Amino acid sequence: MTVTRQTIINDILEADPATEEFFTDIGMACLGCPASTGENIEQACWVHGQDADRLVSRLNEYFARKA
Repeated sequence: MTVTRQTIINDILEADPATEEFFTDIGMACLGCPASTGENIEQACWVHGQDADRLVSRLNEYFARKA
């Protein structure tokens, strides 16, 4: 999976539920909420005051290691 700033959080979680830790690490503890999982990376990072590019990079590194 390749993650971009526009990738929907739920799509990432469905691809690999273990990625939940990447979101909880940035303070996004509300992953059970339909609104939060329907957001894309850029939206979620904006709400939580986080760097979207950094999260995208971390997620892509994770998926690359799994490939």
